[in-house]
Amino acid sequence: MGPAHSLSGAAAWLGVGAAAAAAGHPMPWPVLLVGALICAGAALAPDLDHKAATISRSFGPVSRWLCEIVDKLSYAVYKATKKQGDPRRSGGHRTLTHTWLWAVLIGVGTSVVAITSDRWGVLAILFVHMVLAIEGLLWRATRGSSSEVLVWLLAAATAWILAGVLDKPGNGADWLFTAPGQEYLWLGLPVVLGAIVHDIGDALTVSGCPILWPIPVGRKRWYPVGPPKFMRFRAGSWVELKVLMPVFMLLGGVGCAAALNVI
Repeated sequence: MGPAHSLSGAAAWLGVGAAAAAAGHPMPWPVLLVGALICAGAALAPDLDHKAATISRSFGPVSRWLCEIVDKLSYAVYKATKKQGDPRRSGGHRTLTHTWLWAVLIGVGTSVVAITSDRWGVLAILFVHMVLAIEGLLWRATRGSSSEVLVWLLAAATAWILAGVLDKPGNGADWLFTAPGQEYLWLGLPVVLGAIVHDIGDALTVSGCPILWPIPVGRKRWYPVGPPKFMRFRAGSWVELKVLMPVFMLLGGVGCAAALNVI
C-alpha cells in the first residue's frame, strides 16, 4: 500500500546515504533530504496504472485521467508481448510500470529534464515528488478532497525552499556529477530507486511482480517474481502494517544517522 511504499523508498535512499558515507563520500545533507523525499514519492509512481491508487488522486482530474491512459497503455503492451504461459488479464495493473525497464526510463527522463530545463524544470520535478511524498508519508492526514489544495501548496512551498537550498554552493546541486552543465543530473537516481523499491515490495505480496520484463522466464515474459509462496502476504495485511512499516522506520532512522555520521 501507499504508506509502506513511501516509507520503504525513503529508507532506501537513506541507506544509500549511509553507504556513501561509509565509502568516504558523504552526501551533503540537502541531497540526503531531497533524495529521501523524491524516493518516497517515486515509490508510489509505478501504481500510475491503478485507478484506485494513491497517485490517482494526488493531482485531481489530471492524475485520474493519466492513470486511465497508463492502464490502457500497459494492457496493450501486455497483450502485444505476452507469451503462451502468461495468463489472460482484464487490465494493465502490475505490468509495464512495474518493470526495471520502466524504472530506468523514468529515471533517465527525469535526469534529462533536470539538466536541459531551467530552474522551473527542477522545481516541477521536486513539486511532483513532494506531492506524492506527502500523500504517501502523511496518508491519514491527506485523506479527503478538501485537503488536495493544502497538499499542493505545501508541496510547492517545500519544492521552492529545497531548490533554493540546493542551489547554494556546496549543498549538492552538482553532487556526484561535477562537470559543467550536469547540475541536478543525480535527480534521476532516487526516481529509479523508488520505482525499483516499489517493485520489490510488490514482489513480496501474493501476486508477485514482473520486474524482469521484457526478459522471458520459461514460457512467460511477464513472470511474477517473488519469494516462495509461504513467505508472501496480502497488500494491506497486518504483516505490512505491523511489521514492515515499523522496520522501514527503524532502518530509515539508522540510515539517516549513519549518513550524517551521527553513529
